[in-house]
Amino acid sequence: MTAMDRAPTFEAFASYRPAKTLLRDRVILITGAAEGIGRSVAIACAAVGANTILLDCNGIGLEMTEEAIAAAGGPAPVLCPMDLAGSTLAEFQTVTKRIDETFGRIDGLVNNAGWIGSLTPFEHSDPAMWARALNVNLAAPFFLTQQCMPLLHRSADPVVAFSLDDARRAYWGGYGVAKAGLEGFFYMLSDEYHAGSAHPLRVFGIDTGPVMTPGRRRHYPGEQPGLHPSPEAVVGPYLYALGPDSAGWTGVILRRPRESIPEERAPAK
Repeated sequence: MTAMDRAPTFEAFASYRPAKTLLRDRVILITGAAEGIGRSVAIACAAVGANTILLDCNGIGLEMTEEAIAAAGGPAPVLCPMDLAGSTLAEFQTVTKRIDETFGRIDGLVNNAGWIGSLTPFEHSDPAMWARALNVNLAAPFFLTQQCMPLLHRSADPVVAFSLDDARRAYWGGYGVAKAGLEGFFYMLSDEYHAGSAHPLRVFGIDTGPVMTPGRRRHYPGEQPGLHPSPEAVVGPYLYALGPDSAGWTGVILRRPRESIPEERAPAK
């Protein structure tokens, strides 16, 4: 454990200011890196020295993230255009082979990519949309992480981080079910690769709550601008989890308190 008396919290690192060399020479794979939180995390990781591998189905978005990293003077990223909705094990293996040939290891994996579909009453859930949500939000991070394990084992301090979302609410359909499953995977991985295991792995979950991402705006087009934080404002917990400042901690979820989220405040009594 670190010198901290209690497990770290989202609030403690919401305004985290890392050292300029926090992730120097670390190799970080980030999914969903073309926009939103993934894009901001990628840019922030590169800004503190990380070699980034960026995975997303949006090739143009990946190039825009690459340009932002270059403009900030960060190491040139490796781009991996891929649609996680239908990716096969062979495609994941192609990605990991490329990483192996380029870097020889992975120090951090950020399972961030997400897809909601539409907010729909249960009885009207579309099977194809359900399947896509389960593939992107649960199956893909499970099997990508599995294929990355040999490369993670070569790191002196491997970290796997998950973008979690407690979406166990009405109308969230396949996305809500998949995110609940992803949190279950988080706990399973934490238990299997604990500090006393043959291959220790530090595992973090990060639940930012609502963020003003392009995806959020697509689903809540009438929402008041500025009601929720920007993607850039929530990268602190990710940087903390991926770097040496969080050494000694694993199985920790950095979750934004629900009482601090405007739309989820409990009604006054």
